Amino acid sequence: MGIVVSVQELSKSRSKVALDNGLVFVLYKGEMRLFHIEVGFELTEMAEREILSNILPKRAKLRCMNLLKTRAYTEQQLCDKLKQGFYPVQVIEEAIEYVKSFHYVDDERYAEDYIAGQLSRKSKQRIRMDLLRKGIDREMIDRKLMQAQEDETNVKESELILRLLEKKHYVPEMSQSEKQKIYGFLLRRGFQSSDICQAMRLQEE
Repeated sequence: MGIVVSVQELSKSRSKVALDNGLVFVLYKGEMRLFHIEVGFELTEMAEREILSNILPKRAKLRCMNLLKTRAYTEQQLCDKLKQGFYPVQVIEEAIEYVKSFHYVDDERYAEDYIAGQLSRKSKQRIRMDLLRKGIDREMIDRKLMQAQEDETNVKESELILRLLEKKHYVPEMSQSEKQKIYGFLLRRGFQSSDICQAMRLQEE
């Protein structure tokens, strides 16, 4: 049980409710009226259980499903989306376990697909950083990158740099400022300075 300490209107239909026990959640106006929620009101144990075990979990699961209709998400990304919606931790965990049980969200598959799709465009270092930001476990990233390296169809970074140099129409006759721009572009893609310089020298031979 908890006492309502604040009610903040988020829109015409929704409000954020905070209890003195630290619990925060969002309800629609009809639900607010159903549970007689207002500042100073003590929420009964039955009402709190109904909100945390029925109303919010259903809504959080549906939110996850709707997000996953448009593109793939990692567990961390889905958690962040639900946190933005002020879902309590236990509700977020239940929703994530639900979509995981159907393999709608799968960090291992996400890492594999991301690496396969980006390896011809970005360096391994940049891919690793991107996946870490998305909440993928470092050990999993390294394992998947190693698997991709062992694939004989995997493009070597030196070959990728050469491809990007061609795409940028790099020629030895370019001015130093133009070369510097291309060099900076490749650095921002995550390639090592020594690898870039070596590829540029090969183009000048």
